[in-house]
Amino acid sequence: MLATAGLSANALAASHEALISEVYGGGGNSGATYTNDFIELANAGSGSVDLSGYSVQYLPGTPTASSKWQATALTGSLAGGGHYLVQEAAGTGGTTALPTPDATGAINMSGTNGTVALVTGSDPLTCLTAADCQADPRVKDLVGFGTAVVHEGNGAAAGASNTASVARAASLADTDDNAADFTAGDPSPQNTGDTGGGSTPSDPATTPPPTTTPATPAKIHDIQGTSRVSPLNGKTVTGVTGIVTGVRAYGSSQGYWVQDPNPDADPRTSEGVFVFTGSTTPTVSVGDSVSLDATVSEYYPGGQDTGIQSTTELTKATATVVSSGNDVPAPVVLDKKSVPEQFAPQAGGASIENLPLRPDEYALDTYESLEGMNVRIGSSRVVGATDTYSELWVTVRPDQNPTNRGGTLYKGYDDANSGRLMVQSLIPTATQAFPAANVGDTLSGTTEGPLDYNQYAGTYTLQARTIGSLHKGDLKPEVTAKQSASQVSVATYNVENLAPDNAQSKFDALAKGLVTNLRSPDIVALEEIQDNSGATDDGTVAADKTLSKLVDAIVAAGGPRYQWREIDPVNDKDGGQPGGNIRQAFLYNPDRVQFTDRAGGDSTTAVGVTGTGADTHLTASPGRIAPTDDAWSSSRKPLAGEFTFRGKTLFVIANHFNSKGGDQAIDSRNQPPVRSSEAQRNRQALVERDFVQSLEKADPKAGVVVLGDLNDYQFSPAATALTGNGSVLTDLVNTLPVKERYSYVYEGNSQVLDHILTSPALTRSADYDVVHINSEFTAQTSDHDPQIVRLKP
Repeated sequence: MLATAGLSANALAASHEALISEVYGGGGNSGATYTNDFIELANAGSGSVDLSGYSVQYLPGTPTASSKWQATALTGSLAGGGHYLVQEAAGTGGTTALPTPDATGAINMSGTNGTVALVTGSDPLTCLTAADCQADPRVKDLVGFGTAVVHEGNGAAAGASNTASVARAASLADTDDNAADFTAGDPSPQNTGDTGGGSTPSDPATTPPPTTTPATPAKIHDIQGTSRVSPLNGKTVTGVTGIVTGVRAYGSSQGYWVQDPNPDADPRTSEGVFVFTGSTTPTVSVGDSVSLDATVSEYYPGGQDTGIQSTTELTKATATVVSSGNDVPAPVVLDKKSVPEQFAPQAGGASIENLPLRPDEYALDTYESLEGMNVRIGSSRVVGATDTYSELWVTVRPDQNPTNRGGTLYKGYDDANSGRLMVQSLIPTATQAFPAANVGDTLSGTTEGPLDYNQYAGTYTLQARTIGSLHKGDLKPEVTAKQSASQVSVATYNVENLAPDNAQSKFDALAKGLVTNLRSPDIVALEEIQDNSGATDDGTVAADKTLSKLVDAIVAAGGPRYQWREIDPVNDKDGGQPGGNIRQAFLYNPDRVQFTDRAGGDSTTAVGVTGTGADTHLTASPGRIAPTDDAWSSSRKPLAGEFTFRGKTLFVIANHFNSKGGDQAIDSRNQPPVRSSEAQRNRQALVERDFVQSLEKADPKAGVVVLGDLNDYQFSPAATALTGNGSVLTDLVNTLPVKERYSYVYEGNSQVLDHILTSPALTRSADYDVVHINSEFTAQTSDHDPQIVRLKP
């Protein structure tokens, strides 16, 4: 029986930034004016909220055990004090279209009862009771209306119908009691441009009318101030003047940059600022001199709790064009002279956003002091290949930790590489295609435009108004060395959510990488093998179709017909893409090695060690290491297998540790940034080290290979714990020359996430190679480079 009690006051923490402000499910019904259902959000705070990681979701008012939440993913942002309109399904009635929506879904809501939630992420909720929804941390706001079972507080919002919505009062009061906070009335949809609207429920008559604070005359440097947060945040300003230096006329975060050509004498105060217009295309042009009346806002992409830095913006702006055709202010040149070597001030993990900027000492402070201003880079080396979002990374400090192949090496938490800078383009692709760059290429000539803060990457970005030409380097995919007949080769490859419905071209490219570039390893540990239905969450856990399709592609590429071993996970318990059930799997060439099958291994049974000396074996093969331990909650469980090569036993453990999701960005306003995901990986490392030690205790000469995507660096606490600081296992990446220690490129940093580790008995013979075929190239089969080791057990 479903619980019907509502959430008590304050049971769901009030969202101080984004709230559900209005719900209307009668769109298109009999008697309706509007043709569509809608959900409206409002921002009760002064800072903008990035909604790209959010969704709105709907549950019927009286759910059954089989009821499912329906979700509509959101994009763009919600300005301080602004609104955001989500259009849902249309009916056959109604005469008036909604104002231009900021997001569109197809949820057919009831006109009289139901539950709507604002949720972090787009995965459908699973809660069906008020108590369960209260316990789900993804729920940021929730509104039950009519007779909805799931609601906040003492009761659902009353009065919804085909002709009436339920809406918060104008003050956006949120007491976590839907019955008290919402009142029925005429639907009044509003979007980010404040288009639409109408009557809004009034606050009680006893509430005094809000007072109007006169606008503050201000220059841009007054708005920007000497720290990361504007001293005028939340205030209305008037007479803000400047010249338009760039226009973003696409997407849901449109706007333009304005710079004052008459700077003050303080290098800490930026003379540029972004004017946010939301989904409304700006009507100004580069070179326009404008005067602005607007509201100052601090925009935190993803919300303040992510730790990300804010961008100072002007919202709700009224612009008067004074003149056109003006020269833009001269750019500030970013190079190794102007960008300091040191990356960021340190605050023991606390926020640096209110500290006075020191642009002559720290790169992050330099970039912040130039936020919104016209900047320029000269010919610069590409250190992060062009991605699918038309972004690339360059370095303006070319001598900073270069790799042998043109990248920038990430050597430690205290060495974030201050010269890295993202480049995007404001130029329409029909006019100039964005350059398709690999690491080591050069963006030649002049690239110039406003300096922005990217809302997705959480890093400073040059929004190019003029972009240089691409000079191609000679970077080519690597081919590993041949192995001798006496060597057994073991490889690891993260194949990035491989599923049967992926294009055949992906399977063919993976096969070519394995056969040609890795020379058909004897054993391959694969990560991110999805089940037979891919991302469809239908209860499927088997992956034989995925593996068969890959093996067939390998044969077609001239490789051996591999056999495989894997263990199907418990449905939806191993994390990764929802419904995909990713897992590790072994491929092995039966003409070169044999797999020792031992019954008993399944998704929840822990593998153990039996015997001693040369008679040491796994209790199950394949088997999973401690699969019910909390260390592996919502994460992939290690897969252990027992192989033989020329009569010698080889224990191989394939891994895919907990992801870095939830960690704060390198550019975080908290310095050093919080790496919350480390705790689980550290626990995983200790659990697995205990298992490896049990093998080595049973047989000090045991040949053990631990490999896979550990989602952490070679200098991380997890890697140190797993290796026993080198006493239990050797992390082979540390045996390479320093400039070659990377397998993954992220935000212009060449870094290590994938590892092969060997026991003492194998380390002396290890011939190890990271084979760079993906991470440095704009055309990628996976975002990881595979690795291989050749051994003599």
